[in-house]
Amino acid sequence: MEMKKRINLELRDRAPEEVTELVLDNCLCVNGEIEGLNDTFKKLEFLSMANVELSSLARLPSLNKLRKLELSDNIISGGLEVLAEKCPNLTYLNLSGNKIKDLSTVEALMEMKMMKRKRKMKLVHLKDMRKRRKKRRMRMRMTMKQAQNWEREKRRWASHT
Repeated sequence: MEMKKRINLELRDRAPEEVTELVLDNCLCVNGEIEGLNDTFKKLEFLSMANVELSSLARLPSLNKLRKLELSDNIISGGLEVLAEKCPNLTYLNLSGNKIKDLSTVEALMEMKMMKRKRKMKLVHLKDMRKRRKKRRMRMRMTMKQAQNWEREKRRWASHT
């Protein structure tokens, strides 16, 4: 089934302005581009286009409220900078199973809010890990001292017998 027909089916007699979730998985894109999706989907927060043979995001409309975007198992290899300008509030993005070969294609996403938040979370996580390692080292030192004391005690008892 083509993407335009699938969108009409998913609307279920609702206006595009009312839709908050849209699942278009396993339908077909014509020429690897998005068709039938336009700027009238103003409240759209979740969009799934998994396994639709999508190769380009050039025709993605502005979706300011979109938070989650599922694009797994497509043939996207670049052009991700479109997401930064057309979906500014994106917090979840799945690009697994695409033909992205190097990190330079993902660099355009680094300016997005979601990536900035993730970097902050990673920094906090690293700080927590450092604290845990320090505590673990302290425990290891204590057990090493206990082992040395044990050896001393053993030698002392061996010398008494």
